[in-house]
Amino acid sequence: MEIGESAQVALAMRYGQPSVAQVVAELRQVGATRVLIVPLYPHYAMSSYETVTVLAEKMLAEQLPGVPVDVLPPFYKHPGYVAALAESMRPELGKGFDKILFSYHGLPYRHLRKSDPSHAHCLSRADCCDGCHPAHQTCYRHQCLRTTELVAEKLGLRREQYENSFQSRLAGDPWLTPYTDYRLRDLPKEGVKRLLVACPAFVSDCLETLEEIAMRGKEIFMEAGGTEYTLIPCLNEHPAWIGFLRDEIRAWLDAKPPRPLDKWKKG
Repeated sequence: MEIGESAQVALAMRYGQPSVAQVVAELRQVGATRVLIVPLYPHYAMSSYETVTVLAEKMLAEQLPGVPVDVLPPFYKHPGYVAALAESMRPELGKGFDKILFSYHGLPYRHLRKSDPSHAHCLSRADCCDGCHPAHQTCYRHQCLRTTELVAEKLGLRREQYENSFQSRLAGDPWLTPYTDYRLRDLPKEGVKRLLVACPAFVSDCLETLEEIAMRGKEIFMEAGGTEYTLIPCLNEHPAWIGFLRDEIRAWLDAKPPRPLDKWKKG
């Protein structure tokens, strides 16, 4: 895919093929003179956005030393992303529902504390994600809740029509709550019989959304007394989402190039 006449888009996988190293080697072969890294994660997390950014920066500095590199910041509250997400969800709302569950990928609480540059704000009080604070720039929980707020506002939802939860927890450390599987079990008891589920932590459907949420999640909800369960597809190839990416890349092309990345110099 090309953007205009001077930009080429290449896809790389953090864990899979084509690897980041392979794609960076291809960029070197075609003589790339400027690179924009686009982590396909709307929200900041050490385990996703940060790891892919660090790896891509390292590979680029090794194989394309001196080439200017920029990174698209987390776009969890960007008007273009919010509009695309709301637009992708809107058709399902017209079919009728009792509640929308915004289910995000979970994280251990310790990741939030470690990502807090102040080492004093995150999880220090019940409302730590409200308002504005520098720690929110790297706070996954705040960013997830903010996405929900903005999308709900865009869709004209009332507060009682939606809630948040977190999926895919592992045993051991405490993880972000409420847990999605627990809410799927309890919602029918609270009168929610027709449920819509959205997974905004992902921009494309994957094993986690299609198996854990669409299949196992439905089984939990229906066995608990629910009558209708619908997983709203991720953005995937939705035109509004593709348009958002196109516009961000074009804006970057029109901007002044950043200084060359040098923090990963060899030696």
